Amino acid sequence: MEVVVAKTAGFCFGVKRAVDTVYEQIETGKAVHTYGPIVHNGEVVKDLEEKGVKVIENRQELEQMDRESIQPNNGTVIIRAHGVSEEVYQLLEEKKLECIDATCPFVKKIHRIVQRHSKEGCHIVIIGNGAHPEVEGIRGWAQAPVTVVETQEQAQNFVAKEGEKLCIVAQTTFNYKKFQDLVEIFEKKGYDIIVANTICNATKERQEEALELAAKADVMIVIGGTHSSNTRKLYELCKSRCESTYYIQTLADLKLDLPNSVELVGITAGASTPNKIIEEVQNYVRINF
Repeated sequence: MEVVVAKTAGFCFGVKRAVDTVYEQIETGKAVHTYGPIVHNGEVVKDLEEKGVKVIENRQELEQMDRESIQPNNGTVIIRAHGVSEEVYQLLEEKKLECIDATCPFVKKIHRIVQRHSKEGCHIVIIGNGAHPEVEGIRGWAQAPVTVVETQEQAQNFVAKEGEKLCIVAQTTFNYKKFQDLVEIFEKKGYDIIVANTICNATKERQEEALELAAKADVMIVIGGTHSSNTRKLYELCKSRCESTYYIQTLADLKLDLPNSVELVGITAGASTPNKIIEEVQNYVRINF
């Protein structure tokens, strides 16, 4: 039996940069807070908590904290890879807190696009999951009307005001094919639109590679946090090509009973999954089956 791990599985550039930033700050001996969990992976967050990193869950919690409670021993607040709204930056500045911005550069690019076009009066349409922290942060840079669209039904039901110009952006981890389908709906409505395909290349490559691997595999294992949007999309894509697809967070979640007919097991992982976990799963499958 062959076990194949996708080349793009695991930490993407933005996540690695954010996680490395937190570990570097821990080494300084300072008190470290992150605004929100640094990434959507429970194992990473747990390890950081054990090393003393505290999580500020939301804006309300930040408002209730004073400088001394956040910054004993010249501590710092690290903004997670998903980014935050403009209001959060302003609040950190008002509280005179030392802040390290670990927002993924691809997400920062979306913030700039939204800020610029909303200032020009565009209605901002974000294609993505409205409850996801990245999308919540993007919304916070719009200075004009903003609408989040995730489904074809929502796109069909959207009605722009007469003469209103639209600027369409995407959550960086959104499904590329689904993004194209939703943009097509807006185009058919005849609206005056600017489309910025802000799905990052790493996401597109990861999804394409997962689809290709799943089409050949007898079994697919997708590894990632339960709250990880990009891992959930990988699972859905793999499941569409390979019925025997498993979604796990760690090796402990894997319950495999492989028949002798299985020739190829494929493994991929979301952008917030550490290599250590991928290697544990890979080695387990190779040794035990």
